[in-house]
Amino acid sequence: MPVVALMQAAEGAADPAALGPLGLRSFLALAVVGVLLAATVWGLKRVTDARRGRQLLSVESALSLGDKRSLVIVAVEGRRLLVGVAPGGVSLVTELQQPFATTLAASLETPDPS
Repeated sequence: MPVVALMQAAEGAADPAALGPLGLRSFLALAVVGVLLAATVWGLKRVTDARRGRQLLSVESALSLGDKRSLVIVAVEGRRLLVGVAPGGVSLVTELQQPFATTLAASLETPDPS
């Protein structure tokens, strides 16, 4: 009896050559889903990059001084500020000059008057 069941199952199974169009459709559907996924990831990356570029305030560096106190370099509206942060508040220590790399690049762009 098990042999008869196997024979009937083999006869009822689809011919592997007949699975060609079904396999092709499955592959194309998978490719479309992959392209849509890649486009979604690309779009989200552009949105997050655009948001990051519009950021008005950014922390360039922070140094912990212990006991919940720290010094932080903050860039805001083209200015760089050194601020002290403590549990009691935030205070301005000084305004910093532009980074050396920025100053050097600007000096190389302008011709020397001499």
